[in-house]
Amino acid sequence: MLSTVLSAGVRGVDGFAIEVEADIAPGMPNMAVVGLADTEIKEAKERVISAVRNSGLEFPLKRITVNLSPADIKKSGTGLDLPIAVSILAASGQLNAAALDGLKNFVFVGELGLDGSLRPCAGVLPMLAVLGGRTAVVPPANAGEAALARVNAVAPKNLAELAGFLNGEINLEKIPPADFEAGTQEYFYDFSEVKSQPVAKRALEIAAAGGHNILMIGLPGTGKSMLAKRFPSILPPLTHDEALEITKIYSVSNLLGGERFLSARPFRDPHHTISDIALIGGGASPKPGEVSLSHNGILFLDEFAEFGRNVLEVLREPMETGVVSIARARERVSYPARFTLIAAMNPCPCGNHGHPHKQCTCTPVMINRYRSKISGPLLDRIDLTVNLNPVEFKDWEKKAEGETSAQIRERVIKARGAQAVRFKNSPTRANAFMSSREIKDFCPLPPGGGEVLEAAMRKLGLSARSLDKILKTARTIADLEGAENISKMHIMEVLQYRPLDRKGVADV
Repeated sequence: MLSTVLSAGVRGVDGFAIEVEADIAPGMPNMAVVGLADTEIKEAKERVISAVRNSGLEFPLKRITVNLSPADIKKSGTGLDLPIAVSILAASGQLNAAALDGLKNFVFVGELGLDGSLRPCAGVLPMLAVLGGRTAVVPPANAGEAALARVNAVAPKNLAELAGFLNGEINLEKIPPADFEAGTQEYFYDFSEVKSQPVAKRALEIAAAGGHNILMIGLPGTGKSMLAKRFPSILPPLTHDEALEITKIYSVSNLLGGERFLSARPFRDPHHTISDIALIGGGASPKPGEVSLSHNGILFLDEFAEFGRNVLEVLREPMETGVVSIARARERVSYPARFTLIAAMNPCPCGNHGHPHKQCTCTPVMINRYRSKISGPLLDRIDLTVNLNPVEFKDWEKKAEGETSAQIRERVIKARGAQAVRFKNSPTRANAFMSSREIKDFCPLPPGGGEVLEAAMRKLGLSARSLDKILKTARTIADLEGAENISKMHIMEVLQYRPLDRKGVADV
């Protein structure tokens, strides 16, 4: 007997429909799974056999063939355990006629335990997008994602309970839909705790207001990590669409941890020993990397120059396009990666270059080799660079606190509001991500601005990309001031945040 049930899989962060066909025929007891299944799915037959038997149901001792269609798309993950089990129950006659007729109205997703329990699997949220008006059957631990997707869904505890529901013997409560609430985010760190460093604080405010990448260079103990950890406290709250995008990525990565919505912007700070695949994503079965897990949030790379050269170079594409594309022989997947990069580094290997009281033990060759790990094309994609000076005792001793994160965040939210109006008919969400046409439309040169940029390009060797980034950043400064147009002073301020253009990476 042949049966077909519907399920779903994930490619990148998008779901696609899968038909699970089961055919039971006379012959030696055997179960084969075909249709370009990964190792995780091929192992499903052992879980399915035990789950069916331990649920008080009968597993047919015949020749069973399970086909996953479309057969030309690779399938991975454990979410196909449940539809495979249901298709076998249907083909073996353990579901009544009404249940068999109604199978087409359901989509089944979930992993099975050996005792028949339904266990969570990755990627349920994007999978539910392909339901087409059907009812989803998901594990209880994935009920939050079904509520978030606002679809008809039920969450049986085990396979026996699901069989009883399909046969009309018991009822299951539908999962109520959930609404997204941005709420007020509580932050443990605050900008008022940072002593001195007014230039760095100003640069971080600009970065937050426009989504700009920033590099902080300073001696150990000058507050680079301290400032980076407080950066999320001045960012605007997530919108519904941004939160949904992040939640999909974390769902695919199986990192939701039972949460329905990720309502806070992600802050990822991988160690400098990370591999390029872990940073960018990929692998035999492609998974999102740190750059995608930082989408709509912050990627903090401390000890920037300690990262491998090949690791840093893979950042160039997502920093420019906001997307990571991974190609394999049989598939090509894309992950969103629109993040704000905060990088921090010492001025030299020993960390004392330029210290007023400590002597640097590094030779010029060592310093050049250390800083040359960061290539020119990568630096070209960083909008703001600031040098942090040592904190003087008189500044450290002061009891008066500076501006709070809440005060800075108010200005950032106001600037982002102006950008939301500006880009209301565009997918662009912040000034840092403007296209060439949008730069032309929204960043006209002020009187005298052309001469300033021409002189900077001639003296500093700026590229066309650098000029675009200068205009984008100047537009953000104008938004912070509530100005309608960019002024010459805005452009000149931006040039103060590009010391690497002025001196070169080896002479900071």
